[in-house]
Amino acid sequence: MTVLGYERCCAELLTQTDLLRALVADADPSVAVPGCPGWNLAQLLRHVGGAHRWAGSVVRARSAEPVPHDLVDEVAGYAHERPEALDAWLAEGARHLVEALRGAGPDVPVWSPGPGGTALFWARRMLHETVVHRADASWAVGAPFAVARDVALDAVDEWMGFGSAPELVEPAPGVVPLLGPGRTLHVRATGTGTDAAVEAAAEWLVDLSGDAVAWRRAHAEAAVTVRAAPADLVLLLYGRYTADDRRVEVQGDRALLDLWLERTSFWLRE
Repeated sequence: MTVLGYERCCAELLTQTDLLRALVADADPSVAVPGCPGWNLAQLLRHVGGAHRWAGSVVRARSAEPVPHDLVDEVAGYAHERPEALDAWLAEGARHLVEALRGAGPDVPVWSPGPGGTALFWARRMLHETVVHRADASWAVGAPFAVARDVALDAVDEWMGFGSAPELVEPAPGVVPLLGPGRTLHVRATGTGTDAAVEAAAEWLVDLSGDAVAWRRAHAEAAVTVRAAPADLVLLLYGRYTADDRRVEVQGDRALLDLWLERTSFWLRE
């Protein structure tokens, strides 16, 4: 059960894209983006629009095999784009993606680079991709960043699926094993909410003590506990904050938390 329903993901994807467009409407596209070293704002926006188009092509074609993602990664040649061209690029890509998602429905099987394998995967993935890069753009232009509590909780929930991927525990020379006796993490989104269903999704237990990574929504004792507001948890998991950040509270085995964050960061390179 996801925190957000499918239609909410689709609608929120459009909303987040519009917020991003408004944020950068009067910004200098050549400004550097600290959250994405080596990129300027124009390249970041090209990346977001390219991701929307990539996802849309997967869903429209009902692709069963991986689809090349050049649109997502090849941004080097777009460092000097005009703001109005970027705005139109973002609006069109998001609109076409949401049209494809709504036309497919949540349960249509399609290839996905992470857990799920349905159109729902792409609705959530592109929503949270857009949210995180809106945070990047906010810092680049010196604007505050905020996101709805339930959207942030769904982003953390999605991340837990990435954080249990088999690739995380594959043995490799010189790599510290992630699994081990007593290795558990409790992740808690702080803040007072009024929706009981949403609050039930505000805690997670990650169990690294078995033969594979396992997670569930739960309140439980663990070797290490990390607490932060929902949006701050998202930015911690995406490597925008570290566990040393004042917005993050850690109790227990800090080394275990650092190891888990480091190992799950391979998703940031996808």
